[in-house]
Amino acid sequence: MQYSMERKVLFRDCDPAGLVFYPRYFEMLNDCVEMFFAEALGWPFEVIHKSHAVPTARIAADFSAPSHHGDLLTFRLWSTHVGATSLSLSFSATCADQPRLRASSTLVLVNRDGKPVRWPEQRRMAIAPYLEAETA
Repeated sequence: MQYSMERKVLFRDCDPAGLVFYPRYFEMLNDCVEMFFAEALGWPFEVIHKSHAVPTARIAADFSAPSHHGDLLTFRLWSTHVGATSLSLSFSATCADQPRLRASSTLVLVNRDGKPVRWPEQRRMAIAPYLEAETA
């Protein structure tokens, strides 16, 4: 199963040529992660951050086509691995079924001291339906 989120490309996302400035994609991916935690896992960041955090330890992206001001992007997220303290995620972004981006990231659950801690069993169970094998 995949989590999906739609996001319109806004003026603030673009360079002077009207194309998405690539670092803005990383903000959009983080928005997708935040919405996934809130909507799919029932664990919104405003609750997590009272006692924990989920920093990104690794992120990589491949851009296949430019996105323009006004495009409606569909982001899809799924998990490829749930470790003791880490969570590997994959993403795709499309516009009208045209690929724009593929990305992957690794998050780590940490306590207030920044030390990795085990994912709570309830959250591991919530992630399980989104676990898929990585595809090329």
